[in-house]
Amino acid sequence: MATIREVHDELGKDNRYTTTQKTIQLMTEKGLLTRSERFGSHVYEASVPKEQTQRQIAGDLLKRAFGGSARSLVMGALTAQPATRDELDEIRGMLDSFAREKGSPS
Repeated sequence: MATIREVHDELGKDNRYTTTQKTIQLMTEKGLLTRSERFGSHVYEASVPKEQTQRQIAGDLLKRAFGGSARSLVMGALTAQPATRDELDEIRGMLDSFAREKGSPS
């Protein structure tokens, strides 16, 4: 839970306060955040789990920027921010697990 000021301060000074305020307002309208009161101040809290939000964003990005190609999305992500060997090993394990769940060969 956080106020707009707390969120803005945590994000740093790259954005204007009004930009943070508008973003939070839009997220509240879209149902991503809920608003309540704490000591007379409005506080905001995530209304959906982080993982669900990440899945929705990834799905939207996949469709809009990568034409629905999971391969292009992964390659774009790894090219933009190279993964460590440990991260790549973990990703391989996750892919193998996903393939087993879907009944696909590795």
